[in-house]
Amino acid sequence: MNAINMTLPREMEDGTDLDDLFRAHYGRITRVIGRVIQDQARAEELAVEVFLKWSRKSGVRGEQTQGWLYRTAVREALDELRRYSRRSRFERLFASFRQAPRTPEELQVSDSEQQNVRRVFGVLRRRDTAILLLWGEGMSYQEMASALEVKPSYVGSLLSRAQDAFRKEYVSRYGER
Repeated sequence: MNAINMTLPREMEDGTDLDDLFRAHYGRITRVIGRVIQDQARAEELAVEVFLKWSRKSGVRGEQTQGWLYRTAVREALDELRRYSRRSRFERLFASFRQAPRTPEELQVSDSEQQNVRRVFGVLRRRDTAILLLWGEGMSYQEMASALEVKPSYVGSLLSRAQDAFRKEYVSRYGER
């Protein structure tokens, strides 16, 4: 954080303290990004980039800040995911599923399944992928609404549509599982 303090004012014009904001949201922002790219070190780097972008964004302050941070984190994560896809570098999407595989065959099936999920996320609309990732992170409807800049009453139907889109794309690519 010291390198950031050297180049940015500690307190923004509206009184928002960058250090306080960073401490309050860094862990969750990093987890959101990390769940997508499965590279903790890179997720930490991207999370710092999100805060740097926020500090340079003049119009995002107050109540808009939290939603903007999560929305930007999801976009950064998806962009990183797409960069990996273009280079054919596949990593696991989620740290583990409900039960860790034990045999080499189970490991192979688990890796294959995670790659399939990542591929489907790569072709879904950005908002569908974003809401599924935020939902998977355990965010409330209110938090998701803020991150997506929609009314909280829309989140349920957006989530349902995103789940349907994911399910249809997955089944069309890989069949029923």
